Amino acid sequence: MSHPILADAQAKMKKAVDHTLHEFSAIHTGKATPAMVEGVMVEAYGAHTPLKQCAAISTPDPRLIQIQPWDVSLIKAIIKGVQEANLGFNPIPDGKVIRIPLPEMSRERRQEFVKTAHRIAEEGRVHVRNVRRDSIETSKKAKLPEDESKRLEKEIQAATDKAIADINSHLAHKEKDLLTV
Repeated sequence: MSHPILADAQAKMKKAVDHTLHEFSAIHTGKATPAMVEGVMVEAYGAHTPLKQCAAISTPDPRLIQIQPWDVSLIKAIIKGVQEANLGFNPIPDGKVIRIPLPEMSRERRQEFVKTAHRIAEEGRVHVRNVRRDSIETSKKAKLPEDESKRLEKEIQAATDKAIADINSHLAHKEKDLLTV
């Protein structure tokens, strides 16, 4: 039977890993993905709105992102939002759609993205370790019998090791993707 403190720790660690993977998806590897621009904020109807809520985002080929706004009047706002997001993209209006061709990635740019991926991974690992620390403190405050407390600490450590290994394996995969020309 799983202890509630352990279950809570595992849930929080899973969230940390999922968040890290989501952050990885925003780093582009030279292949276009909708995730690269989904979070761009657009000034629409007097409020800042994420791009994915006001347009359809597709990738017709590996080097192109296509944005089709639900409302054609938002084209200028979407272009401005993509430019202000500072992603290094140059959106091109084309009738009722916006096309964003991805520039060829230089070796330096790839190395920059690898560094970004390492930073994101480290943030994820730190979060997992913080969850471990908080869970162990909670178990100590719970005044459990000593043997149960030790077992719980070992299980929390095992969950921590698994979460960090998960992040590391995804980092290695992302690094390989980034460095493959």
